[in-house]
Amino acid sequence: MKSLLFLVLISVCWAEPHPGNSSLEHERIVHIQENGPRLLVVAEQSKIFSHRGGNVTLPCKFYHEHTSTAGSGTHKIRVKWTKLTYDYLKEVDVFVAMGHHRKSYGSYQGRVSLRESSENDASLVITNIMLEDYGRYKCEVIEGLEDDTAVVALNLEGVVFPYSPKLGRYNLNFHEAQRACTEQDSVMASFDQLYDAWRSGLDWCNAGWLSDGSVQYPITKPREPCGGRNTVPGVRNYGFWDKDKSRYDVFCFTSNFNG
Repeated sequence: MKSLLFLVLISVCWAEPHPGNSSLEHERIVHIQENGPRLLVVAEQSKIFSHRGGNVTLPCKFYHEHTSTAGSGTHKIRVKWTKLTYDYLKEVDVFVAMGHHRKSYGSYQGRVSLRESSENDASLVITNIMLEDYGRYKCEVIEGLEDDTAVVALNLEGVVFPYSPKLGRYNLNFHEAQRACTEQDSVMASFDQLYDAWRSGLDWCNAGWLSDGSVQYPITKPREPCGGRNTVPGVRNYGFWDKDKSRYDVFCFTSNFNG
């Protein structure tokens, strides 16, 4: 019986964390801190509208749950804005701020800044909006080991139009389609832009490239040459095709400077 008691005591001692394992102890401390006020990031609006050449503010504010304070004061606040790709798999750096340090990236240089109307305001101001600025943006706020994010969509007022070259329909691969839209003072339309155009009445039987690499076309009046008379209206999807070898038309998007 004494031997059994001795083995149990040894097992209990071995079950305790090793005092020299600093990483484990650190993880336990973090777990305890997470029970306190949690950092929250909020976008007051999830969708913002503007036009090419205009200025816009993408809203983003941060605070601690159940408190009115913006930060704990223990760690510096780091704000990072990125632009999300259509599939959310990649992010393009737009702007980073920490303390007095500021950095903008790529075509956003000289056009972006933080509004900072209050100590918890991380809203991004974009000036002289370009067609390529259309899309979804992520606001990320980091304080010590805590972080949270919010996503805001920037929509541009404009028009979607189908384009085919002089050679006739279905003569553009994806890269040629991109250049064709650029030559028309436009960019390749996104699915959301084509969908909005379809809801506004766009009907076009020829399939065209979109910016995500898919091939689609909008039909408001089903008919035999366009998928069949007995089909429902909608945006028809051909799926994703080889960007070098496959050839279709293209849907472009443009926005006027005055909206």
